[in-house]
Amino acid sequence: MSFEASPRISTRVMNLAELLVQAAARYPDRPAIMRGDEQLNWAQLNARVDAACQSLKQLGIQSGDKIVVQSRNCFELFETMFVAFKLGAVWVPTNYRITPDDVAHVASASEAKLIIYDEMFPTHADAAVNAGVKHVICIGKARPGELAYGEIAQSDTREAFEPATVEYNHPCWFFFTSGTTGKPKAAILTHGQMAFVINNHIADLMPGLTSRDASLVVAPLSHGAGVHQLIQVARCVPSILTRSDKLDPEEIFALIERHRISNMFTVPTILNALTTHDAIDQYDLSSLRHVIYAGAPMLRHHQKHALEKLGNCLVQYFGLGEVTGNITVLPREEHAAEDDAMRTGTCGYARTGMKIEIQDENGGALKPGQTGEICVIGPAVFSGYYKNVEANKAAFRNGWFRTGDLGHLDENGYLYITGRASDMFISGGSNIYPLEIEEKIAAHPAVAEACVVGMPDEKWGEIGVAALSLTDGSSLDYEALKAFLKGEIADYKIPKQLVLFDDLPKSGYGKITKKLVRAAIEARQS
Repeated sequence: MSFEASPRISTRVMNLAELLVQAAARYPDRPAIMRGDEQLNWAQLNARVDAACQSLKQLGIQSGDKIVVQSRNCFELFETMFVAFKLGAVWVPTNYRITPDDVAHVASASEAKLIIYDEMFPTHADAAVNAGVKHVICIGKARPGELAYGEIAQSDTREAFEPATVEYNHPCWFFFTSGTTGKPKAAILTHGQMAFVINNHIADLMPGLTSRDASLVVAPLSHGAGVHQLIQVARCVPSILTRSDKLDPEEIFALIERHRISNMFTVPTILNALTTHDAIDQYDLSSLRHVIYAGAPMLRHHQKHALEKLGNCLVQYFGLGEVTGNITVLPREEHAAEDDAMRTGTCGYARTGMKIEIQDENGGALKPGQTGEICVIGPAVFSGYYKNVEANKAAFRNGWFRTGDLGHLDENGYLYITGRASDMFISGGSNIYPLEIEEKIAAHPAVAEACVVGMPDEKWGEIGVAALSLTDGSSLDYEALKAFLKGEIADYKIPKQLVLFDDLPKSGYGKITKKLVRAAIEARQS
């Protein structure tokens, strides 16, 4: 029996900026975003976005144009997301810690027409102009010939701006990958896709989210935290920004207590830094319901400590920028400090509407327990990389998005990550996956952070090198580490070198990356 569906007349969808319009209509006087004593209510935030849209339209910015934003977390960065969306333009936020050359690449690769930059980064703006950007707007004190964002967002006399008409696959956000191999690539996120992501995040990560909640921003809004805050707008939840650009645990704890924060998005390294800080016991953190962590596996030793300190509020998800975080979820009810009460080592099960398959090198499906590449299909998968045919060919196979991560599913559909295929190294003919070793090392009481990388070696081809930072006042040498690991893992997996750091190198998002650690070790050895 065959079935022929009726042709769709239109693929038009809601412009995501309507979420802000709806919030301003429902709760005009409630706070939308706060930082210290400053705040904007929903009506004010929407009015400023409308004013900026009117100004940019007069400047010639229109639907489909790309807008690069180089800024630290601030009200204006948050606003630019909705400015781009309302215009039907594409938001291209950068990690503000990247170099001017990196911004030039982002501007060139995205074919950006405008850059909005934080006044702290004039050389980044100049690099974007040299890469072909025509218009420059400064958040702060503008230089001669530039527009000041504060002036174009003045909302006293501006009319409401009607959000652009968009279809399902209309791009709204270029999410640049971290570039672990080669130059970062622009993953295309669309209005239709992100509408699914919003619903999925609420259903799977923060069930019961309402306008009476409050969200704390502790990560850059340019990436994962930006997705998280977009979800808050969908439920009219205020977002609270920290004053400090650096991680300040005491400020974060004070804000949680003051604003009765119920949810926040972070990464394992930041979560561990918070829960091991002495000040954690001095504040009331009982309002926390959903402390969401992602971006890297969280070592079980650190996970147990966080649960003991914060209680039953941890939520884990696994996902890449290309799938906007929507691959798995391990909800708070499946977290436990006791090993026998939790599936330890898993990052959860498939998100609603998504399907995971473990595939061999030829694309064949593997059985539960068998390790292979984690592949995924579903509405959260991006539309591909912008104007990058080769990258798209490599990323997709038979309709499946290839994550590049290795892992296996158990009989119940829970996913266990072994590591990235690129993290594996071969020593003496044996495949070695660092994550298992890092888990064991992190259990040592002297270890604060652990990362194991493969480094070239004449005898073995590659050897494992353990890069560690230690807890205050602790000491650890190689022989002691070797003795600690003896019997915990196979002898051939024990790292053959130990390198100590005051703090392990981290990306702009607070993640320990193999690329940065390997470079730091090479610098030590040169």
